[in-house]
Amino acid sequence: MHPKALLDESASLIEKVFKFDYPADAVVARHFRENRSLGPRERATLSDTVFAVLRERLKFEWLARSGSGSKWRRLAILGFPGEHDYLKSALTDAEKEWWNACGKVGDAQLLAPHRHNLPEWLAQALREQLGDEFDALAASLLRPAPLDLRVNALKQKRDAALAGVRSAGWPAEPTPYSPLGIRLEGKPNLAKLPLFTAGEVEVQDEGSQLLALLLGAKRGEMVADFCAGAGGKTLAIGASMKNTGRLYAFDTSAHRLDAIKPRLARSGLSNVHPVAIAHERDERIKRLAGKMDRVLVDAPCSGLGTLRRSPDLKWRQTTETVAAQADLQQRILLSAARLLKPGGRLVYATCSLLLQENEAVARAFGLAHPEFEPLSVADLLAVAQVGEAASLCSPDGLHMRLWPHRHGTDGFFAAAWQKKG
Repeated sequence: MHPKALLDESASLIEKVFKFDYPADAVVARHFRENRSLGPRERATLSDTVFAVLRERLKFEWLARSGSGSKWRRLAILGFPGEHDYLKSALTDAEKEWWNACGKVGDAQLLAPHRHNLPEWLAQALREQLGDEFDALAASLLRPAPLDLRVNALKQKRDAALAGVRSAGWPAEPTPYSPLGIRLEGKPNLAKLPLFTAGEVEVQDEGSQLLALLLGAKRGEMVADFCAGAGGKTLAIGASMKNTGRLYAFDTSAHRLDAIKPRLARSGLSNVHPVAIAHERDERIKRLAGKMDRVLVDAPCSGLGTLRRSPDLKWRQTTETVAAQADLQQRILLSAARLLKPGGRLVYATCSLLLQENEAVARAFGLAHPEFEPLSVADLLAVAQVGEAASLCSPDGLHMRLWPHRHGTDGFFAAAWQKKG
């Protein structure tokens, strides 16, 4: 595709995404389905341009005001990746002059919103939590996330899997905290990796891997992944159970649960039972009350810990949507807790950065349910052979708190309880 046509295509796609009616990745995927003539390089350029603009929206919109022509074209120019000469061949003389002037703007000339690129309500909330660390967090959220793999312990050891990845020509390192994780450089095509097609590794952020380790599911137990989604943590839990016992994968979306099936086939697991439910009070949930050894509640949340992957979330979430999520999280946690037998372990987690969805929900649950005794998450992670477990937790050890700028993972929170006998 000619550079000018690719730039125009980028501008059109940015305009679609910025309606914020649907998640950005869904809009991009639909655009690709509707334009099947686009090749792999063109798709990569379009996707990279869109997500660059989403990450630095406030800065780019400020810079775009000094240009002329379509706003969406100006944003596409600012977010366009790759060689400058390629882009210049698509620009008019006036656009080149404006673009060169934008490149000379330094941080000292930018206002705080143009540097952190967060909506003010979110910037204020994070600044109150982190103080002097806020700028480091904001900078980390502007960088794309790495690609992490989890080794399927049913089929492979991490050292052997790491050697296999490297022998395929892909630079990789063990993750610093998860004993099952491998971190890759770049965006390799996993379909060409034999270890992936054989189910020996799965894509899973290191932080998400730690949630499954925190649950600590054992052989022969009854376990529930209460909000299973596409099943990343379900697969990790099933492997920790050595493919024994019974593992329920609950979700309100049958479509999301369908995504587990090909992953299950690769993994070799046969102890997983996907169950689509209508809501957290579904009769199928009630029938299992008091029977579970362990329950994981990775609750629906704002997703603001995943901004490196999904930067559109910061523009789609509001204080109102966060408050609604917190109410839902309380209801889901209460319903999930009813599944536990005496002595059973309950883990509550989110991929949010906000106190309202994390500590506040855990505190309210603990106060309302004294029959659940809080557990030291730091101790549980140490038992699971997680490296530097204490550094991942609150000072009292009761909560796991992962931050992209500190730990290189997505942002995660977790708390754990044991039901008293």
